[in-house]
Formats: sequence, C-alpha cells, structure tokens
Amino acid sequence: MTDLPPSPSSRPSPSSPAPAASGSSPASSGSSPASSGVWPAIDELWEWLDANRPHGGDQALLLRVLKLSEEVGEVAQAVIGATGQNPRKGVTHTWEDVQGELCDVVITALVALRTLTPEAREVFTRHLAKVTARSLGPPAAGN
Repeated sequence: MTDLPPSPSSRPSPSSPAPAASGSSPASSGSSPASSGVWPAIDELWEWLDANRPHGGDQALLLRVLKLSEEVGEVAQAVIGATGQNPRKGVTHTWEDVQGELCDVVITALVALRTLTPEAREVFTRHLAKVTARSLGPPAAGN
C-alpha cells in the first residue's frame, strides 16, 4: 500500500507561492502575474484566454466551465498515479503533481468565474464568507 501524504496539520506551510499555470505567459510586462496577486493574475489569464478563444458566445462560456471537469479528472489521474492504483502502470505521479493539479483546478475555476462576471473577486469573497460562517459559525466578538 502506498503511503498517503502527511496530514495538513503536520505539513509545514509553503514558503513559496504556488506554481503558475503551464503554457505561455499572458503577461506582457516584466513582472510575473503571480507576483502581483491572485486576482490580477486571474484577470490576465482571462484576458489572454478571451483573446485567443476559437469559439464565442454561449459556446465559449460552456467550454470554459467544461474545462474545469477536465482539470478535476487530471487530479484524479494524479492521485491514482501517486498511489500506484493502476497495477499496469504502477506509481506514475508524486504528491507534488497532485498539488499542481489542484492548483490548476482552482485557477480554472476562478477564470471560469471571471468569465461569468467581471465582479469575480467580490462574488468569491461574499461566497467564501457565507461558506465560512455556515461551517465555522460567526466570528468571535472582538476579532
């Protein structure tokens, strides 16, 4: 049986930012989109994808959301590969590969949200607050 990665509570916190999405950089300036923050990077990726899309209208929106399913499938493939669950292939991935694929899911979801609304940051922040309050309860007084 293949060992699972350490639980989140026993893992050290990352000291460097997550890797950027693969492919050509959409940024035209000398700075990395990731260095300017998540939301500016998402906007830059959205602009780049929008300028290079082969389909428009509703089809473009549906394909952008469908891309999320592809990325989730790549997470599953990486987990199967990291645990060696396919006896024909054995161990083909690392837990770092799984982390990268999860990052791709997050990036793809945020770009899809940005495709639905230019207010993606505000929509996400409000929704995260709702989920946090529902799951953890209201913030303690004095915080």
